[in-house]
This record gives sequence, C-alpha cells and structure tokens, in this order.
Amino acid sequence: MADAYPVYAKIDGPIVMIGFGSIGKGTWPLIERHFEYDADRFTVIEPDARQHNFLRQHRLNFVDTALTPETYRDVLGGLLEPGKGFCVNLSVDTDSLDLMKFCREIDVPYIDTVVEPWAGYYFGTDDNAARTNYALRQRVRDEKAANPGGTTAVSCCGANPGMVSWFVKEGLLTLAADLGRDDAAPERREDWAALMRDLGVKGIHIAERDTQARAVPRPRNVFVNTWSVEGFIAEGFQPAELGWGTHEPWFPENGHRQETGCKAAIWMERPGAITRVHTWCPTPGPQFGFLVTHNEAVSISDYYTVGKGHEPEYRPTCHYAYHPCDDAVLSLHEMFGSGTTQSKHHILSEDEIVEGIDELGVLLYGHEKNALWFGSRLSNAETRDLAPYQNATGLQVTSAVLAGMVWALENPGAGIVEADEMDHARCLEVQRPYLGPVEAHYTDWTPLQDRWEMFPEDTDPDEPWAFRNVLAS
Repeated sequence: MADAYPVYAKIDGPIVMIGFGSIGKGTWPLIERHFEYDADRFTVIEPDARQHNFLRQHRLNFVDTALTPETYRDVLGGLLEPGKGFCVNLSVDTDSLDLMKFCREIDVPYIDTVVEPWAGYYFGTDDNAARTNYALRQRVRDEKAANPGGTTAVSCCGANPGMVSWFVKEGLLTLAADLGRDDAAPERREDWAALMRDLGVKGIHIAERDTQARAVPRPRNVFVNTWSVEGFIAEGFQPAELGWGTHEPWFPENGHRQETGCKAAIWMERPGAITRVHTWCPTPGPQFGFLVTHNEAVSISDYYTVGKGHEPEYRPTCHYAYHPCDDAVLSLHEMFGSGTTQSKHHILSEDEIVEGIDELGVLLYGHEKNALWFGSRLSNAETRDLAPYQNATGLQVTSAVLAGMVWALENPGAGIVEADEMDHARCLEVQRPYLGPVEAHYTDWTPLQDRWEMFPEDTDPDEPWAFRNVLAS
C-alpha cells in the first residue's frame, strides 16, 4: 500500500516555480504529495540547461529563460493567473522584492527562501554597507510598512532563514518549562520578546554542523557543497553580519552600525565565509563556525527587541555559526587562498553521500541553564527514506518551503511576513515529519572554555558569552 500523505490544501490555478536547482528539485515532490492541484498548470522557469533533462524526464512544463528587470513582469504575467495559484521563488539573481510586489499586485500568494537581488548586486559595488543582508531585508520591511496587509507573501522561509525562527520559539518554551515556568505560548511579538528577556537569554547562535561526506576525495578547482554553490559563494562574500545585543560590553574595531531602519544589526569589514566564531553543536561539541550573513541574524534580533534603536531596553545578539561539510570547508580555503572562484561546482547528491548528518539548530545562551541547543539532526540515510531528489541539507529547506506554503494558504490576507511572524507551532507540525530527530540539548560549555592556554587571547572573563569571546582571533 502506498504511503498516505496529508493533503493540506487545493491550489486552484497555476503554480510557477522560479529556479529548479537542488532546492527546487526537492520541493516539487513535496508539492505533489501535499497539495491538490492541476499538474498541467505547474511550470518551472529555469534557464540552466543542466536541469532540463530532469524536467523533460518527469514531463514538467518549463520555460527556458532568465528573469531580468526588463522581462519579469511579462514572463510571470503570461504564466500566473490573477487571484489564483502560487508563486514559489527558489532562484538566484532575481530580485525577490520585485517579484513579491508583482505577485501581490495580481493577488497571487508568494514564497521565497532569501531576499535575493538582481544579478550583479553582490559583486557590483564597493559599498559594503549596501551589500549587507540588513540592507536587502530593510527594503522588504519598508514595503511591508508602506503597504500593510493584502495578499500573503512569505519572505525568507527555508531552513535558515525560516525554520530556525520556529526553533527559537520552541526552544524558549522548552527552556521556560525546564525552569519551572508555566507560561502559555505568547501570541504577540512583544510578549515573545519579553519572555526571552525574562528567561535571561543573551543571544542565539544559529549553530550548524554538516558532516555529510562521500567516499571520493574532493578534486582540486571544484567547489563542492551540499546545497547551492552559487548561493553560498554569494553570501560568503557579503560582509560578516550579526544582530547586536544589549549585553555586549565591547564593539569590534572593524564593526559598523546601521543608521536607518530597526538598527538591530551591525556588520564588519570582512567576508563572512572567512570570519570564524566559537560555537557548540551536540555531535562535535565545541567547534569553529563561519559567521556568514543570513536574514535570520537580523530578523531574530529585531523580533525579540524590547525598545528601539541602537540602545533598546533589551535585544539578543544573533548570528549564524556555520560549519559546512568538510568538502565545502576545503573549497572555501582554496577559493579565498587563490583569489579566484573555482571553474566547476558540484552539489553532493543523496546517492553519493555515504555518511553524515546536517545538525542544524539554535543555541540559546546566557541564561540560568547556560545554553540550550534545539534543532534537527537529520541524516542523509533517513532523508532517502523520507523524500526523493535531495540530501539532508536540502530536505531541511524544502520541508520549510512546504510549511510556509501551507501557512500562506491558510492565512491568505497576512501581507508580507517573515518566519518569526508566523505560527511556529503550525509550521513545525507540517515540517516535523521531514526533520528526523528534533532534540533539545543543554551544555555547560561557554566560549571561554577549550582555549589554547599557551597562546593567550584578549578575552572578557566577566562576560563569558560576549561576542568578543565568541569571535575567533
């Protein structure tokens, strides 16, 4: 008997998926499983010929074109139907805000996994402040403020950003229960922020360790990764960026504050993909991660702020602390060392990976119990049993896209929203069957531990969780 999957909604009208890389390829079968729709009205926009054989083999409609500022309205207008369907944007080099605004104009629900700019943005300016995710996010927040309500458009809803914001809320509720508090889950942003403050949380690492590996060694001049190489390179070359908390007693010498918007984040004059931080995950324990910029670093610090501006009453520090798969670490080392990007890119498929998991969670730190990691520990082996055409990293993303689509269809007039603003319980209810073990782990580790005593560092012993101690020298 075939597995029975819940069908969450009927989607009338066309579904347009923009981009069909590793995430698009993994999202399509989840859409097939969990929505009732007309398969003849599912169309992919994909200019990369490497994906066309798969699309043809599975008899999927596709348009071989790249969206540009000049063409996107005509292309999307010819495929979408006003007031019906869904637009699923999983592409690179397309301006998320422009696509989102067009979909809202014609009353079509929309979702993406990142605030993406048009091609050339990441490398086309010397103004590092303009290249931050803060600046990209602020454009979307300004649009939300100028045009509240209306057709639902879900911004930045993958694994991270996306799922990890739901983990933060679940982690807070877990911590509250373990501290003997019987608080009901808050309903308003202000109450979530007060809960985090009252629990004594000073900050959050989006702490990830990817141990997926294949048997074949990484060849030279090939960038190997478990997800989009183009996406990783682009964000890796953006400045290191983090939400900046009120407990921080020190400011980095190469740091810069933002002067407009919510002012919840800072950035540093250094690429994120070579900026190391100390962090902790359950499998390795203490580890280095890269401080790669992500939307959630800004959105989480913003969402949990009590007060406003540079000096609010309370704000948590928040940043990504990412240890990618070993092949990706070697690829980064080769790329930054040589000063050129590799000529070939390769994404590890579920069929070639022979071991490993993607351990992705949130490390809530600084409270009475020191630190709590809450997250998914999904293996590639389990992923192969759960869903086709993706590895563990991919499934954590695609299942969040599924959850975001379900939420958007159930909340059709919500306007522009981020994952922090969505019902985390409902989203995790949809996503959790695809996440493998979802676990909570406490640790007594702090960034002051496990340092090499023969090489003294300039640390702050009075504030163990200060970013000064987290940042690797």
